[in-house]
Amino acid sequence: MYLLSINSGDTAWMLISSALVMLMTPAGLTLFYGGLTQRKSVLNTIGMSYTAFCTASVVWVVIGYSIAFSDGNQYFGYLDHFLLNGIGVNDVSGTIPTILFVFFQGTFAAIAVALVSGSIIERVRYSTWFLFSILWVILVYSPITHWVWGEGFLYEMGELDFAGGTVIHVNAGISGLVLVYLLGNRSGFKNTSVRPASVKLMILGSALLWFGWFGFNGGSQLAADGIAANALLVTNVAAACGGLGWLFIEWFSTNSKPTLIGSASGVISGLVGITPAAGFVDVSGALVIGFGSGIVGYLGVVKLKQWLGYDDTLDVFGIHGLAGAFGAIMTGVFANPNINEAGTGLLYGNPEQVLIQLKAVLVVSAYSAVATFIIYKVISIFFGSGRVSEEVESEGMDMAYHGEKGFDISE
Repeated sequence: MYLLSINSGDTAWMLISSALVMLMTPAGLTLFYGGLTQRKSVLNTIGMSYTAFCTASVVWVVIGYSIAFSDGNQYFGYLDHFLLNGIGVNDVSGTIPTILFVFFQGTFAAIAVALVSGSIIERVRYSTWFLFSILWVILVYSPITHWVWGEGFLYEMGELDFAGGTVIHVNAGISGLVLVYLLGNRSGFKNTSVRPASVKLMILGSALLWFGWFGFNGGSQLAADGIAANALLVTNVAAACGGLGWLFIEWFSTNSKPTLIGSASGVISGLVGITPAAGFVDVSGALVIGFGSGIVGYLGVVKLKQWLGYDDTLDVFGIHGLAGAFGAIMTGVFANPNINEAGTGLLYGNPEQVLIQLKAVLVVSAYSAVATFIIYKVISIFFGSGRVSEEVESEGMDMAYHGEKGFDISE
């Protein structure tokens, strides 16, 4: 009887999707971030994402999954599944094994916290980041996941977030911005031209992220069906449009040239924007969301950052926070009930959905900001400032913290 409740095709697809999402953090994101940072801090930058994947993977199975998906109240899951208590190999969620669902969701938690690191590289103590990544998954990511995907109050309100526009991208972008202001800018931020360590590694990392995103969005349907296929199609379209959107606005700006860093950043912006919408919109919606996300990302990274003067090292707020918010709100506009009857947007007769999406973005932003602030302050009280010394920052994080060099070449 048990065997009849599992669909082998759905299970096979979710096994592949989980592996694809896993690839995104220790391979795609590390290369993307590592290529963009300065040569003297490449390994530290990679290590922060790599370590975050390790800590999040452990924290998730110990307590994070239980907070996110156990029965509880509208805000917090209980600890019924602490250490995955009560979940056996024969348990089923929908048409797939529950332990596979646990693993799939765990890869989401891991990349979410790894994204945050991009805002504060080259100046944060490794020990501070280690502690922060653990507490953030428990106290920020897991509760928000419960609100949206664990049938919490945002789910009850009717928010549409197919694969993590608010849960992951808005959440990580806001947390990163708060940490930027808490830690302060890098020394000489406004007066020093920073050279990326390797544009080639950054492009490779962006391509791996693009590839892994098919599991990220397509797997979020938890089934091998038409909605999953649509998610793959619109994900690819939005990514391409995001790359073109950033490229065009950069190309035609005064005294500017089309850069590969810009193209790749636009692709990631498009991927971020389509994430909440992938299971709800058709190709026409993906074209608008992708192209718009590329422009929003560019304006956030190039214009807003310069105007406000904050040092978001790898532009997590601009690319993930702003493009994620844009995609979440546009989901309320373009959600097509002919694609997925669970979502109907403004263009199909439901203007209220836009307000629901906006409320969700604001609620997640507010909670993420306050909780991140508190976590960092508590760590600072007990373990000291999270900021490295000027000497360490000048020398580079790689030699100071790890005794290694990312590129074994003469200076």
